[in-house]
Amino acid sequence: MYFDLTDEQQAIKSTARDFLAARYRSERIRELAQSEHGFEQSDWEEMAELGWPGLALPEEWGGQGLGIVELAVLFEEMGYALAPSPLLSTTVAGLALAERGTDEQRQRWLRPLAAGEARGAVALFDAGTPATIGGFEMEAKADGDGVVLDGEKVLAIDAGSADFLLVATSDGRRHLVERDAEGVTVTAEPSIDPTRRLCSVRFDGVRIGPGATLSGGQADYLPVLWRACVAVAAESTGIAQRTMEMAVEYAKDRKQFGRPIGSYQAVSHRCAQMLLETENSRSVVFGAAWAADAEPESLPLAASMAKAYASDTGWRVPDASIQVHGGVGFTWEHDLHFFLKRGKANAATFGDAKWHRDRVADAVLAGAAEPVPA
Repeated sequence: MYFDLTDEQQAIKSTARDFLAARYRSERIRELAQSEHGFEQSDWEEMAELGWPGLALPEEWGGQGLGIVELAVLFEEMGYALAPSPLLSTTVAGLALAERGTDEQRQRWLRPLAAGEARGAVALFDAGTPATIGGFEMEAKADGDGVVLDGEKVLAIDAGSADFLLVATSDGRRHLVERDAEGVTVTAEPSIDPTRRLCSVRFDGVRIGPGATLSGGQADYLPVLWRACVAVAAESTGIAQRTMEMAVEYAKDRKQFGRPIGSYQAVSHRCAQMLLETENSRSVVFGAAWAADAEPESLPLAASMAKAYASDTGWRVPDASIQVHGGVGFTWEHDLHFFLKRGKANAATFGDAKWHRDRVADAVLAGAAEPVPA
């Protein structure tokens, strides 16, 4: 299969590269990492003007109606710039609403989300559990025509700055909860990645009306999971690309014994391995993105392959880049540790490499096109 970006996709890539490079220089990323929400509202508003929150959402609900390939193009650039933004969490919430929301729910939440006027976050994993995909324990207790939520969710990306949360319960359903609803307490938690906020969310007798529960069960949300995996994998690929370029540039400039260190095999072979892993990651990511748009029946397997490979690439390439830089690469003053930490955090987001490889292995051994359901 021959694959190349169209003119429109190249335009998205170019616009994103220029926009993000102008706004997220090293010193500003460090400044935002110390701020309350980890990003600036003015940056988000500019992203909204570019149509990024609704890039892959249906046009009938205010989105651009583009595909997952375009989403992967954008998220690779987000990773390349290490952009601190709630775009990932909002995109996942939007995809879930587009997939399983009613027309009333889409009008209430999806339309403003696509316009960048509202932000969403997903609250999936329960406190005290191993945070396994599909292993949700919070119960939706019946209360008249609605339900009541009690418990605590953890690892909720950018929940502190979201307008609403998509909360998973043990019956496989998802519930829309306003962040400021009575009984909801959002607390920022320390994370390995200072450029992306993780939160815990406490629910104390939070009542959800009948119009705030999305349709379907756990299996119905797997298409959202696979697309989210492609976006995260694309971001990790962008991280690898950027840190590889940093290593190559340093290897050309840094001299030892009168020669650039890149002329020594110990360094040049490491750079070559970084290139191999980065290009392989990009290939498998865009293969999965293409499947999402053109061959959705093969997406589950393709998405797990992409997430598994990119999960490793996203931290191994930054780690190798630090080795090429030598002592300076280990210092707080150098930016490489930010990329390494984002790559490590991405590796654990929406299933780690082992979880996805197990699913691929199960599918291959079973002779199936789709991994065993989560």
